[in-house]
Amino acid sequence: MNDQLERLIKLQEIDSKILAINRIIAEFPLKIAEAELPLKESLAFLGNVKQKFESLDKRKRDKERALDDIDDKIKKLKARTVDIKTNKEYQALLKEIESIEKERSAIEEEILAIMIETDTVSKQSKSEESKFIRDKEKVEALKKKLEGEKSEVEKDLIAVKEIRSKIIDAIDREIHDEYIELFKALNGIAVTEAKEEICQGCNMNIPPQLFVELKKNEEIMHCPQCRRILYFKNSA
Repeated sequence: MNDQLERLIKLQEIDSKILAINRIIAEFPLKIAEAELPLKESLAFLGNVKQKFESLDKRKRDKERALDDIDDKIKKLKARTVDIKTNKEYQALLKEIESIEKERSAIEEEILAIMIETDTVSKQSKSEESKFIRDKEKVEALKKKLEGEKSEVEKDLIAVKEIRSKIIDAIDREIHDEYIELFKALNGIAVTEAKEEICQGCNMNIPPQLFVELKKNEEIMHCPQCRRILYFKNSA
């Protein structure tokens, strides 16, 4: 086999491996982001719970102030009994007090309902906080594992690039420049096998006479369709 062609085949294998390793490295941030998604959802839930607590607390304080106002009002109404001179006025006063006390009772029921809702929200919050802590521990463990895997892959990449550098040193500059041009233009596949008169890069037929010549692997030859550098893999 032509020495330059053989080196180009090895270079293509190495570059394909580098592309694969880079794809793996690029996936690590996505994996981490995916693992952190439950944490973000938990934080969003806890943020909503905090807002709900604040809203419930404000409602409760507003109702308690309204209750204080009613108590003052009832106290003042009852203080007026000493000034009442007729039974009609007395009955009217009692009716007014009764109406306000009903309002007071309704507000007390609202406060109780708010307290029950607050208790429910508190239990949900504690449950979600516990879940958040568990999820965070899992995420941290996974991130540590992924960082370790990434470090190993990056070491492999350095080793592969060192091999690539040695191969490039043995390839003629002009041939290497052509390879790089094809590599960039043809989605990372500049060198490919010719099999059964078909280019494995573009799946187009190769003229019979050309296929006969390239089977010898004596020259650097190109696919007439996609321009990729072709080689023939001997079964022997």
